[in-house]
Amino acid sequence: MITDKLIEAIIAKQNPTCVGLDTALEYLPEEMQPTQKTAEAAMAAVLEFNKKIIDSVYDIVPSVKVQIAYYEEYGAAGIKCFFDTVHYAKAKGLIVIADAKRNDIGATASRYSKAFLSEDQEIDFLTVNGYLGSDGIVPFTDECKAHDKGIFVLVKTSNPSSGELQNLKLEDGRTVYECMGDMVEKWGEGTIGKYGYSAVGAVVGATYPEEAKVLRARLPHTFFLVPGYGAQGANAEMLKNCFDKNGLGGVVNNSRGILCAYKKRGGTYYDAARQACLDMKKDLLSVLGAICAK
Repeated sequence: MITDKLIEAIIAKQNPTCVGLDTALEYLPEEMQPTQKTAEAAMAAVLEFNKKIIDSVYDIVPSVKVQIAYYEEYGAAGIKCFFDTVHYAKAKGLIVIADAKRNDIGATASRYSKAFLSEDQEIDFLTVNGYLGSDGIVPFTDECKAHDKGIFVLVKTSNPSSGELQNLKLEDGRTVYECMGDMVEKWGEGTIGKYGYSAVGAVVGATYPEEAKVLRARLPHTFFLVPGYGAQGANAEMLKNCFDKNGLGGVVNNSRGILCAYKKRGGTYYDAARQACLDMKKDLLSVLGAICAK
């Protein structure tokens, strides 16, 4: 089961880090900037950058997250770069999360689910928006069950204004994010692996540690994708509530803090990225301790 594979990679590497390949052109060093102002030239440079990052970290991190928005803006060339990046990461043995936050009503959701999670795709997990309800999620869970894939559903996001909706109280006393979390736990039934976590995960921001504590206790079978570390302001102490007593239950994304590490550290961008991953691993383990199976 795909979540088991992610967990086993995390245990083997003792590192619950996900490298976010949210690669903006301006993140590339000056010498890599394309001389031609075309989408094809831009994406060729980004792909070269992504490959070198992957080469430098694949042996120490379990996963990467490729944010499609950074590629879609370049049209067909960008989509090709997105899937070429996915392919290269998979070839290096990494678990690949496509960050596309797809959702719609059932018929259209099924098109999205096949686009990202069909048997032919190399994507392992897809981020989705569950706020249209069950008929917008079932096509994704069906695809997950058919092809051993996973999804991460937005539950409590890391952005500053998330509480405008997600922290509102319902008539039954639950917050909106608690209600969504309960739905995610339910959607994951039937896909629970040997480590106790299902293929239907939740996006839970590290920037809201109290809400994460509530959700970790409430969702015992839900694996968390945890954004917010680094550039968004969260540290290891803030995100420890996302994990269980064995240091399992989540993977922590870091994008700019790794991709742009060379701007602070100096040296090559890929050596700086590797050291940033090692520093992040040390920081996380200082709070989580050794990560082990239940």
